[in-house]
Amino acid sequence: MSWSGIRSKLENEYLAESLRGHIQYYATSYSKCPDHEGRAAVRYDGEEILKSNYFDMMCAWYDAEKRIRGENPEMSHREAWLKSGLDILKDGYFDQRDFYAAFSEFDNQSIEDSLDSENALVRMFAVLDRRVGKRRLIRLAEIMISEPEWLRAFYLIRLRAEGIEYAESISAEI
Repeated sequence: MSWSGIRSKLENEYLAESLRGHIQYYATSYSKCPDHEGRAAVRYDGEEILKSNYFDMMCAWYDAEKRIRGENPEMSHREAWLKSGLDILKDGYFDQRDFYAAFSEFDNQSIEDSLDSENALVRMFAVLDRRVGKRRLIRLAEIMISEPEWLRAFYLIRLRAEGIEYAESISAEI
């Protein structure tokens, strides 16, 4: 699927009605860059809430792998590399290919599976999805406390858009 098709589905077919016109998805590959690397972002009212690119991601990945190997010298290079890939996504580092892969996973499974996905980008798509109603959003509050900060920001955006009051203790944690 082309980027314009993915963007259309995310912003028109899946996005909650209360967020339409407020959330914009952005991804690009730079043709003059080696291997056509690029960046991706999610904007809320024109402000990039989540953004990342290949080069920042690779620097973070290298640093995370080095840290993990230092903490676990017995761990193989491959194991540390794979674990660091999961860790950096929690910190908001990804590239446009990760964004496309997350959309593909999200687009091809149920909303329940997307909310439970290991991939935080998939969970973000699900939190912003029209199929997640107000009651389910309220039930997600306890889970959101342990989510990455950037994902909690999208959860709060969705709560506000839906007019859902949330407990002070939850908002303090989030």
